[in-house]
Amino acid sequence: MRREIDATDIQAIARTAFGSYKSARYMLLRVVEPSAARQWLRGLTPTSLAKMSLKELPPEISQMAFTAEGLRALGIKDTILQQFAPEFVDGMANNDNRSRRLGDTGANAPTNWCWGVGEKEPHILLMLFSSVEQIEAFTDRMLDQALAAGLSKIDILSDSDMDNTEPFGFRDGISQPTFDWDRPRIPGTKADQDYTNLLALGELLLGYRNEYGLLTDRPLLAASEKNVDILPKDLTDHGDLGLNGSYLVYRQLAQDVAGFWRWVADEAARSGITKEQQAESMVGRKLDGSPLPDLPVGRSIPGVDERNSDLNGFLFDTDPDGLSCPVGAHIRRANPRTGDMPGGRKGPLDSLLTMLGLTTRRDRRPTSSTLPWRRNTTVWPFIRSEDDAVASARFHRILRRGREYGPKPDPDLGHDPAIPAPETGIHFLCLNANIARQFEFVQGAWIASAKFAALAGEQDPLLGNREPFPTTPIAGPQPTDGFSRPAAPPHCRHASGLPQFVRVRGGAYFFLPGLAALRWIASD
Repeated sequence: MRREIDATDIQAIARTAFGSYKSARYMLLRVVEPSAARQWLRGLTPTSLAKMSLKELPPEISQMAFTAEGLRALGIKDTILQQFAPEFVDGMANNDNRSRRLGDTGANAPTNWCWGVGEKEPHILLMLFSSVEQIEAFTDRMLDQALAAGLSKIDILSDSDMDNTEPFGFRDGISQPTFDWDRPRIPGTKADQDYTNLLALGELLLGYRNEYGLLTDRPLLAASEKNVDILPKDLTDHGDLGLNGSYLVYRQLAQDVAGFWRWVADEAARSGITKEQQAESMVGRKLDGSPLPDLPVGRSIPGVDERNSDLNGFLFDTDPDGLSCPVGAHIRRANPRTGDMPGGRKGPLDSLLTMLGLTTRRDRRPTSSTLPWRRNTTVWPFIRSEDDAVASARFHRILRRGREYGPKPDPDLGHDPAIPAPETGIHFLCLNANIARQFEFVQGAWIASAKFAALAGEQDPLLGNREPFPTTPIAGPQPTDGFSRPAAPPHCRHASGLPQFVRVRGGAYFFLPGLAALRWIASD
């Protein structure tokens, strides 16, 4: 690890998902008595990154984060709060424009949430990880302490272990960005014309250089502020409240597994394929997590471990028309694997043509394919606005830390609508240093948008809310319930009337502080 990184000051969730700890609890708390709450916080020590490198791991792990309202309730002044990211200060559910951009309308509207709004907006998120046998006792002990210290409980949310699959039945958690923990990378070189999975640490933690080569804005405290000596100093001798912290996004997402597989089976029958093939085209991966045909590139990708290349050693450059992985598929929206140059690094002439808006392809002729049709049937050069319609991925990545909840569903229940499905879903948690540029961009411009990659009338086939997409008053609202599965004729299919498969049940933006910052927050 780089010498300037203080692993004793970083909460461990920034680098590990605690996969060996099979049970988790997410405790949502509100501050009632600030002084008593601060005293309780002073007695807590969330597990640091340094502690997770010891030979003997602790049996119980705690991590802690705060909403802006939580920091305010603990006595943090507004002048300091205003130095945090505006999205964090506003909160996830307190702005109608933000709700519309995130797709939190209709059934997803905050007014329908179980938590995250009004008196159910949490102040503190306490994350607990332990073994199946120990988690309940650990949770009870921490809750007793919190209640005795002037906090109240909104809810305690449990996870469940689905053997590395998400509730729809797909292998989950395969693709994550890699950060330059060991050696600082230099972003913006010619190599970034190609997709890279290796990112600057400033995309994850505050106080480090990001993919623009800049330090993300963070709260810096003047020497006159209380107890400022607790904090590390920045280059201007201010107390650095943000250093080694991150923003944590939490959304509880309920999944209609039975409804998903019922719709998939009907659509598959209409298209003459299996329901597994239909579902895999919507997700963009096979059920076991392996890539769809024609996508592996056969070369190393920066930041993709060679041991993981069979699952992540692929791009969409070889499939620009979505003949293998539909352009609107879930994984293509969540991470389009784009570099700074549409189609990736090219020769001087091709680069010039691309800069002039004449996009080019590496394969100038139709090529063979494992699919029942040839790929890349277009010729060079040509003008395709959709090739330049998706931003470079390296500025918009997030680090996911979610877990499933509810009983593991039986996909066969999807054949019988009379059998009610118990609620199941995902506690979606992610870390990022810039909420607007990372999480909100991915959610708003790629997942919820009906115009991703020059598509029309389609949202993410899994996560879309299917609410009409507002356009100009003359054109009227645009439908969002379509899904296209491109292919050579007569295999191309377009479906409409997709139901909503995922609903938001609650959510909030949190600040995950470094441990010195936590001590300052808890100080009197």
